[in-house]
Amino acid sequence: MSPRFILVNDKLQHNYKYQLVAPVGKRFSPDFKPQLTPRQMLELGVFGGKYLTDCRAEFPAVWFKKAKLSPGKKDIQLNYFKVDASQSLKAWRKKGWVHPVDPRGWFQWYCRYYLGRRMPDYDQVQIKRWRNIKRHLAQIKKHCRPGDCSCRPRQRQVLLHWAYDSRRT
Repeated sequence: MSPRFILVNDKLQHNYKYQLVAPVGKRFSPDFKPQLTPRQMLELGVFGGKYLTDCRAEFPAVWFKKAKLSPGKKDIQLNYFKVDASQSLKAWRKKGWVHPVDPRGWFQWYCRYYLGRRMPDYDQVQIKRWRNIKRHLAQIKKHCRPGDCSCRPRQRQVLLHWAYDSRRT
């Protein structure tokens, strides 16, 4: 695969350039096994439809064909589980969870990682955060009947935001 570069110019980043060094959706770290692709997440309904609405040009158009997006403000009814399971970007920044190369947070990192960007040290930080979210899956397994997606919808939406598919549990 010959290297490809992406130039980003949107509300949060100007003249940010990154290189794609892995094939799309391939060569993930062995300890990173997301259950959903970014496209699937957007189609199911995440982040109240407000994620990536101003930076669509950076990502494949097919990701947005069936995406549940809100042209205005966040709309919780667009979330798969119809609940708000997000903290604000301001809260994420305050907690130090947002890295300057991905000013929208974890999902932006995942989208770029999925496309083929690799930043080994930073990737491991984000993968560790992804693994730590799995604790919510343990709570669903402990407290919910298999297949009962109405049980613990907020935790299920959180998992969906992190590419875990709790509908399988």
